[in-house]
Amino acid sequence: MKVVVVGGSGLIGSKVVRNLGGQGHEAVAASPKTGVNTLTGEGVAEALDGAAVVVDVSNSPSFEDTAVREFFETSTRNLLAAAATAGVRHYVVLSIVGSDRLPESGYMRAKVAQEKLVAASGLPYTVIHATQFFEFLPGIVDAATDGDTARLAPVFIQPMAADDVAAEVTAIALDAPTNGVVEIAGPEQFRLDELGRSVLADRHDSRSVVVDPGARYFGATLEERSLVPADGARIPGTRLDEWRARAAS
Repeated sequence: MKVVVVGGSGLIGSKVVRNLGGQGHEAVAASPKTGVNTLTGEGVAEALDGAAVVVDVSNSPSFEDTAVREFFETSTRNLLAAAATAGVRHYVVLSIVGSDRLPESGYMRAKVAQEKLVAASGLPYTVIHATQFFEFLPGIVDAATDGDTARLAPVFIQPMAADDVAAEVTAIALDAPTNGVVEIAGPEQFRLDELGRSVLADRHDSRSVVVDPGARYFGATLEERSLVPADGARIPGTRLDEWRARAAS
């Protein structure tokens, strides 16, 4: 079966392509690196020709509010039009747990707009809401840093390994469309400020973490459970310490 992975050269996409290939499917990595530009439409129709499934794990090159909205809306419209023409049977898009709970964030508003386009397209679809990746935790701390201090809200977060994200995306893509949202998350919950301290300690970083309930995350203030899934989420098993040991080796 032909499966086109949009953003197939990135962190999650490359793993999904590998997983699909290992299961005997024709996995096509579609990205600017392979001549497919979803924003301009270049190469999109050709890449999707004959595809049974499209998996969109692409991301905007800019997080500026207007640019990120333009990217997700324009790219998604181009992809949906090509998918309809190709007769795609399952359209899968990777989004974020809490996207609909953080309207202050331009990035989250753009992801919600993307999800709405997919849901209204008439194509059989599944939207996957994933929690934050372990791999991106240092970047969260860096974004919260001013000088030698990182300001983080004491809210819950339930991160997961990128390998687990890719495995879940692969399995969901090969399953029947849900025409709804599936949530995926890691097996452990932490307080974001405590996890920030752990990340810094793991890197032997001398910065300190200050608890700030008003600290922003992708431009939005957070409620206690803004970043964690509801009951019924799919929970793969890699714990933070296991991921750290694997990454170190």
